[in-house]
Amino acid sequence: MEPMEQLEAKLQALLAAVEPGDRERVQSALVHWDAVAKPLHGLGELERAVARMAGVAPLRREYKKCVAAFCADNGVVAEGVTQTDSSVTAVVAGNMRAGQASVCCMGRVTGADVVPVDAGMLTEVEGLRSIKAARGTENLARTPAMTRQQCLSVLLAGADLAGELAQQGYTLLAAGEMGIGNTTTSSAVAAALLGRPAAEMTGKGAGLSTAGLQKKIAVIDRAIALHRPDPDDPVDVLSKVGGYDIAAMTGFYLGCAKSRVPAIMDGFISTVAALAAVRLCPAAADALTASHLSAEPGAGYVMDALGLTPLLKLGMALGEGTGAVSAMPLIDMALRVYFDMPSFDATGIEAYKPL
Repeated sequence: MEPMEQLEAKLQALLAAVEPGDRERVQSALVHWDAVAKPLHGLGELERAVARMAGVAPLRREYKKCVAAFCADNGVVAEGVTQTDSSVTAVVAGNMRAGQASVCCMGRVTGADVVPVDAGMLTEVEGLRSIKAARGTENLARTPAMTRQQCLSVLLAGADLAGELAQQGYTLLAAGEMGIGNTTTSSAVAAALLGRPAAEMTGKGAGLSTAGLQKKIAVIDRAIALHRPDPDDPVDVLSKVGGYDIAAMTGFYLGCAKSRVPAIMDGFISTVAALAAVRLCPAAADALTASHLSAEPGAGYVMDALGLTPLLKLGMALGEGTGAVSAMPLIDMALRVYFDMPSFDATGIEAYKPL
C-alpha cells in the first residue's frame, strides 16, 4: 500500500482534475428537445437526463455500456444485523464472474458488460480483479471500519478503474455492489454525512425482522457515537463507518467525472457513495444520472441531497447494479427520439409553445 502522503496527494490531484459539465451543451440539448416534433417535455425526466449526459460529453446515438460491480465484506455482520452470513458475498461474486448473477442476466438484455471487482472480500474468487486493501472491514460497532490509508487506497483504485474502462472505449458506466452487511454501512455513512438519525436512514435490507431492524439501528447509532465521523470529511466518514465497496464506488464516480464519461447510479448503496463523491467534489454531480429510487428508507433523503430525480420507482432493493441496468433501455429509447425524430420545422407542424 502506498504511503499516506502519496495517497492524500493523489486524491487532491483527482479532485482538481474533475471539471463541471458543459452548461452550453446542456442548454443546447434542451433546446433541441423542444424542437423535436412532440409535446414539450413529453419525455419528462428522460429529456433532462439526456441533456445532463450531453454536458459530460457530446451525445451519441449508441453507448458502449459497462457495470463495475464492487464486492466486499463487512465486519459489522458479527453484530447480527443481517439475515445471511458473509459467505454469500463470495457466492454472488462467483456468479457474477460466471455471468449468472441478476445484473449479468439483465445486462445481456441491455447490452451492458459486467466487471466484478474484489474491493475487500473475505474469500478469494478466482478470476476477479482485486483492488482490496484488506479482507473485509473491521466491525464498525467496535473499531473504525478501516484506516484512512486503506480507504484512500481502495477509493483511488476505484477511480483508476473508471479511467481504464473509459480508455477501453466504454462511454456509459455504472457502479454496482455486492456485500453482506452493506445496507448497514451505507445507512451509517448516510446518517453521518446528512446529520440525520439512523432510524431515518435504515431499512430491513435483505429481509430483517422488526427486532433485527431495531438492532441494526442501535448498532449504527453506537458506531457514530463511538467514532464521531466528521461530516465535513467524507473520507473520515467512509473509513470509520463505511465499507470498501462504498469507498470504491466513491472513487469510481470521481473517475467517471474526471474521464468525462456519464455514470448511472444504482440504488441506495451506490447513491450514498455518490453523495460522498459529490461532497468531496461538487462538480462530480454533473456526471451522474439517477436510475431509480431504492426501497431503503434513506434513499429519498440521499437523492434530495444530490438534487437529482430518479427515472424509476419500482421498489427495487436488489443491488448489484440492477437498477442502473434497468434504466439503460429508457435512455437508449430517449436517444432514438432525440436523434431520429424530425423537428417541428421539418414536419410543417407549428411548434408547441410554453404556456
